[in-house]
Amino acid sequence: MAPDRRTMIIEAATKSFSLFGYKATTMDQVARLANVGKGTIYTFFKNKEELFEEIISKLVKEMIAEAEAVIDKGLPFTENVHRALTRLLAFRSQHQLMIKLVQEETEMGTLAVSEMLKHVEDEIIAYLREKIETAIAKGAIPPANTEVISFLLLKMYIALVSDWERNHDPLSSEQIADVMKNFLLREGIK
Repeated sequence: MAPDRRTMIIEAATKSFSLFGYKATTMDQVARLANVGKGTIYTFFKNKEELFEEIISKLVKEMIAEAEAVIDKGLPFTENVHRALTRLLAFRSQHQLMIKLVQEETEMGTLAVSEMLKHVEDEIIAYLREKIETAIAKGAIPPANTEVISFLLLKMYIALVSDWERNHDPLSSEQIADVMKNFLLREGIK
């Protein structure tokens, strides 16, 4: 069976983006890593941007699958939000491509990377929004502006697990869950 060249190209590009970042990755590098001619890449992707978008879309699907894997329908909504966010942030911080992209955005401000990281954040917020809308429909949390609540949950969680620790003792998972539970169960943002 012949190797799937498209898959080989995606894997090679992911490796190159992970090692060198978006800006330093060239189609020549990807072709060498995939062991294909550069022209073969262009039969599947019109440019580096399209290839990058494909990789980020796959990454987002993997992140959502990770979050779904920890959802337990027997647990309260707030606990599941905490579990899903914990898994998403762990995935983000352990996945070499995400680490390199965050580093590149911070150090170089590469526009394509900034746009892709915003896309990832938007997908996480959309995922949270869907879960919050379901919880509101079931009466588990009060009605609220689900887009704002989703945004605030993500930003609050990031702040509590990373920003807080710069000047304070780390919070336990239980403490973070309590803060989020109190936030979610109060009168929602209209």
